[in-house]
Amino acid sequence: MLELSNILETINMIRDENLDIRTVTMGISLFDCVSDDPGRLCENIYEKLCRKAERLVPVAEDIEKLYGIPVINKRISVTPVSLIGGKTDRDGYVKIAETLDRAAKTLGVNFVGGYSALVQKGMTDGAKELMSSIPQALSETELVCSSVNVASTKAGINMDAVAMCGDIIKETARLTADRGSIGCAKFVVFANAPEDNPFMAGAFHGSGEPETVINVGVSGPGVVAAAVKRAGNCSFSELADLIKKTSFKITRMGQLVACEASKSLGVPFGIVDLSLAPTPAVGDSVAHILESMGLESAGAPGTTAALALLNDAVKKGGVMASSFVGGLSGAFIPVSEDAGMIDAVTKGALTIEKLEAMTAVCSVGLDMIAIPGDTPASTICGVIADEISIGVANTKTTAVRLIPAYGKKVGDTVEFGGLLGRAPVIPVNGYGCADFIARGGRIPAPIHSLKN
Repeated sequence: MLELSNILETINMIRDENLDIRTVTMGISLFDCVSDDPGRLCENIYEKLCRKAERLVPVAEDIEKLYGIPVINKRISVTPVSLIGGKTDRDGYVKIAETLDRAAKTLGVNFVGGYSALVQKGMTDGAKELMSSIPQALSETELVCSSVNVASTKAGINMDAVAMCGDIIKETARLTADRGSIGCAKFVVFANAPEDNPFMAGAFHGSGEPETVINVGVSGPGVVAAAVKRAGNCSFSELADLIKKTSFKITRMGQLVACEASKSLGVPFGIVDLSLAPTPAVGDSVAHILESMGLESAGAPGTTAALALLNDAVKKGGVMASSFVGGLSGAFIPVSEDAGMIDAVTKGALTIEKLEAMTAVCSVGLDMIAIPGDTPASTICGVIADEISIGVANTKTTAVRLIPAYGKKVGDTVEFGGLLGRAPVIPVNGYGCADFIARGGRIPAPIHSLKN
């Protein structure tokens, strides 16, 4: 039986602590859309998306009204497009991106992810064509998100793909310079990319997934921050226990929404991603959770330890609350999307090097970080390689979403609006790594990849 105190607690979380369902994402397979005719391929994609996801937005809105739970985003993820493109050339892939964008607008969803390539061990001709098309595709569409998986613990790091991604990021920044280089916010480079991630920009519908599936991403950093503040000066073990209990409550709400959406749509329930996803809103910050633990500012000594405690407790609490937990699941630290991170970077407490260290113990990686627009592509590649190596060596997902803000320098700010927020431009190490990146080839997988 539901107790009145639990109901009131949930109402308070939603009303005062920014608790919400960050996304209900429908994954849709495109394998049966394949055609030798590029025009027919696009027609098949458009028709299938509109047929399968026709009721996604109305159902999510009905659940929102029924339970009073805000559902912020309704999204679609599709089979990595490089896997269904066949002999499609660069222009053909751009037309596919435009088709995805048109379908997303017809359906009223916020984003569609899966304009993606999986190249951790090598690049097919189709993957190369898709990757070369990414800057144009992202500059000419509004709702399409793209990702490239360049590494895995089993395969190592494809440095040729890393080098290509540096050029993709620079060109995308140039083509969307009039919009704060926002195209780069829709592109992410992965190691060990999960096939069931509901969050953008890295969502895609993996080859091992069912025909269609519902994955839900929760939020809740404001709820955790408020709980930590109320706890006061308790011990670390008590703090971990408190965060676990709070994470359980947040994830149960995600499980409820996922099951209701699955039932109403007649689509299998996939996973709940229990990541703490911040926003620029006051009181909805992962950085503020860390500061509530006793840090003067995010980035201060102790930050990585505090984040490790938070991430572990969130996972331990969340995994008990859902039938299936997956995706990224942990704590996000995107700079532009987190009010506390923005403040920490602005006052110099948080650097890109400290952010990299923090990614060893949390979800994803160097996320939504604006850097000077004149940063060389080789330097961007070096940053990607460093971050990706953390994921490969530690058998975890890591990613990079850098924004070389065209025409901007250190100290400037790039405004994106909405959930993407604003990003202070921060410095990167000025020493070069061009000769290192130019070596090409593949960095071998670590020895612990041999687990069979």
